Amino acid sequence: MTTYKLSSNENPFPPLPGVEEAAAAALARMNRYPDAGSTALYAALAARLGVSTEQLVAGTGSVAVLYHLVQAFCDPGDRVVHAWRSFEAYPIAIGVNAAVGVPVPLTADGRHDLTAMADAAAEPGTKVVVLCTPNNPTGPALTHAEVVGFLARVPRDVLVVVDEAYREFVRLDGAVDGVALLAEHPNVVVLRTFAKAYGLAGLRVGYAAAHRDVAAAVRVCALPFGVSAPAQAAAVAALEHEDELMARVEAIVAERERVVAALTGAGWELPETHGNFVWLPAGRRTSDLVTAADEAGIVLRPFAGDGPLSGVRATIGEPEANDRLVEVAARFAPASTGEPSGP
Repeated sequence: MTTYKLSSNENPFPPLPGVEEAAAAALARMNRYPDAGSTALYAALAARLGVSTEQLVAGTGSVAVLYHLVQAFCDPGDRVVHAWRSFEAYPIAIGVNAAVGVPVPLTADGRHDLTAMADAAAEPGTKVVVLCTPNNPTGPALTHAEVVGFLARVPRDVLVVVDEAYREFVRLDGAVDGVALLAEHPNVVVLRTFAKAYGLAGLRVGYAAAHRDVAAAVRVCALPFGVSAPAQAAAVAALEHEDELMARVEAIVAERERVVAALTGAGWELPETHGNFVWLPAGRRTSDLVTAADEAGIVLRPFAGDGPLSGVRATIGEPEANDRLVEVAARFAPASTGEPSGP
């Protein structure tokens, strides 16, 4: 039986030939250090996003850029506000830099509580706020109007990081566009990645777009030669093949909608998802669901320890894997178990 890994939100499609060839050509020069300035990548991103190269910072995944940002702007004891539950790396990035995390609980439907987060951001000692949209692991995305209203309430000396790791999968009317916020909000930092939609998870390349002064400060903290030559070459090639890659994204989104409809039909109440994953609010059944999935040959990501707020994140993978997910999850739906459901 084939085992499918649905625990890491990876793109199930293999690399496009042009992207693979670009990485292989760069690999042939592995005896040389990569371009420390990521010159070709910055030029391609600047053209794609309509920003200057001085506004960009690349790193080994967008999470590495976040680590460097917290290091650059937070002294020990400074506050970093983020939603919870959200991306697991946030508390780690905050802790290793001796800052203090301020987790703000999600709303009942798995969304950021922007009112509570704005109140927390106004507290003395706050240096950074992180918005994850769509939120990993629950799935809801923020609208542009919501974030603009949030920025109006946050002190302008507090950096607001808009983490858009899954933005290509969003199908929400009026969804936030972090880059569009930069012109009027110098305290905005946008995180994006090539790991998800672009299928380069194994090469570890992400980036931030920010005000020039902010980007310069983050670059100082970044590791020299952090993004490998194959990663840089593959990312540039991915931008050149973006139309083909986005066709694959559309296929994943269509499969996501199929899975959501099947799970809902089986009795699950799911938060609205705009990532390449779904959130199953399994509560106390979380461990049992993960065990049953493992026996069926699918690996899921459990988020246990939160009692009724615990759950399981499942990546949208190959159709066969998704079919197995639906089959297993149907046995744990609230309609089958008699337990309440909700994010």
